[in-house]
Amino acid sequence: MSEGTFVDPEIVEFETDILIIGGGMAACGCAYEAKRWAGDDVKITLVDKAALERSGAVAQGLSAINTYIGENDIEDYVRMVHADLMGITRDDLVYDVGRHVDGTVHLFEEWGLPIWKDKESEGVPLAEGGKPVRSGRWQIMINGEGYKTIVAEAARKAIGMENILERVFIVKLVLDKNNPNQIAGAIGFSVRENKVYVFKAKAILNVCGGAVNIFRPRSVGEGMGRAWYPVWNAGSTYAMAAQVGAELTMMENRFVPARFKDGYGPVGAWFLLFKSKATNGYGEDYMVKNADMLKDYAPYDTAAVVPTCLRSHAMLKEMKEGRGPIYMDTPTAMAKLAETMTPSEIKHLEAEAWEDFLDMCIGQAGVWAGLNIRPEQHRSELMPTEPYLLGSHSGCCGIWVSGPEDLNSPAEWKWGYNRMTTVKGLFTAGDGVGASGHKFSSGSHAEGRIAGKNMVRYVQDHKDLQPVLKENIDDLVEEIYKPVRTYMEHKDKTTTEDVNPYYILPKMFQMRLQKIMDEYVAGVSTYYQTNKILLEEGLKYLMMLKEDSEHLRAKDLHELLRAWENNHRMWTAEAHLRHILFREETRYPGFYYRADFLDLDEENWHCFVNSRYDPETGDWDVFKREWTGMVDHGH
Repeated sequence: MSEGTFVDPEIVEFETDILIIGGGMAACGCAYEAKRWAGDDVKITLVDKAALERSGAVAQGLSAINTYIGENDIEDYVRMVHADLMGITRDDLVYDVGRHVDGTVHLFEEWGLPIWKDKESEGVPLAEGGKPVRSGRWQIMINGEGYKTIVAEAARKAIGMENILERVFIVKLVLDKNNPNQIAGAIGFSVRENKVYVFKAKAILNVCGGAVNIFRPRSVGEGMGRAWYPVWNAGSTYAMAAQVGAELTMMENRFVPARFKDGYGPVGAWFLLFKSKATNGYGEDYMVKNADMLKDYAPYDTAAVVPTCLRSHAMLKEMKEGRGPIYMDTPTAMAKLAETMTPSEIKHLEAEAWEDFLDMCIGQAGVWAGLNIRPEQHRSELMPTEPYLLGSHSGCCGIWVSGPEDLNSPAEWKWGYNRMTTVKGLFTAGDGVGASGHKFSSGSHAEGRIAGKNMVRYVQDHKDLQPVLKENIDDLVEEIYKPVRTYMEHKDKTTTEDVNPYYILPKMFQMRLQKIMDEYVAGVSTYYQTNKILLEEGLKYLMMLKEDSEHLRAKDLHELLRAWENNHRMWTAEAHLRHILFREETRYPGFYYRADFLDLDEENWHCFVNSRYDPETGDWDVFKREWTGMVDHGH
């Protein structure tokens, strides 16, 4: 690509009724369900910065579906989510996922996803009474290396490949010129061709995943970029919503999972399926040993399963007091299972141990092989990761949305269409919906379906709506290609183009962001601790970084992608910091500690913390919203 053509992109304009931004489970669910209700009257377009078949958190595959209600009560699911996220969730949103998620899992099986069954019901579909192999109360086992491709195929068939644009990165939502607080469109660019795409739409689904690489990762050197959650999740969902004035919720929440050290391999199957235990370096079960310390966090210490953050809290105590490393005791677990198994069954079990990673985290299998670790013979180290921001896994940060109208929820929780944000016509699902959580893959798809159905209703109710972009298209294009202009203007002013006082490289920008967040906003280097003074200092440096974001450079389309991803990370990081600063308690010990407010303060802080960025003034407002329970939570 010559310099001239790179500087002047082709502008491609699209008009549609429903625009789906993202390609993960929620996006696929929305595409499938919206088409069912839209018929031929409503035009649906999906745009994704990757390729639909391998986009999102399920890209590599998965060995379990973590949300399947089955024989359980939906109310118990609501209680589990509430307890695991330390008491502050939207019961209406969680219940809504719970009552729809099994139908989604039945669709997966119908589309060809192999789901493990117990011996009595092998070959019988779940929808016809087949009994799944449970690895936990809510989890079922699958052969899931092709999980995402199966789900993507259904979405692609529903709306047609001609309505799907791949490798186009949307970087900005655009409000309506004539209707205040109304979404009108979005703009982005191709990561393969010199083209800028401008969309007008009546309704938009913003489902671009959570946020990874905001904090300095534990992986350094040759492991740089290794992460537990998908590395391409750049906080775009949260950043783009905030920029148009959508209300955010619980952005102080983050997830710090315990994972196999260095490879970030998941531990769930080991705890649940293989019945393995985690110990400290001396072989002690630290959850039993530290049971008393959890009583400070009543009533959550008595939850059916100890909340994830409190398990990390107990682990961190062992590490800080010098009883590390933390191990997954795989040899004991496998030896125990082998007591009742034949040699061929043991061989099969060992294969499953490896396949657990080959299904969804191939790098961990590589680490094991490289370190000569055989799970039946050697323990493996566990380590809490750097923090991630997400709303579909064991986290609940995200956007404040309108809930279902038919549940007995507070009136202020249902102001519009189900899963619509506080910006008219802008919807979200999956990682985007805050104050919820424990949706995982199946729940995210179900939530995408819920949003899709309601977006069709919204479009049909607003047939006469003619979106008009508030901002001039030429100005928007200039804004998006500013890093390119910056590079072209200044690249020849130094003998080495990567060292230049006139611009900052996306890679260096990200390192600065990660250093600020790690050291001031409770990253790994401080054992996840912070306080008011550290946060205020961090905000000062973050504002300086924001100034410098105007000088990001892009020497090619890949770097332009990185520049805008890191811009979105910066916005998400600011929201996270402002929320932690506002909440004066330690609500999630093990995920982060406000060292100046170490206690759980139920009296003052059993509430949602919400925020809104004003796109007109540039000011942030952070405030409380009242929590209300809809099932009996026992407190």
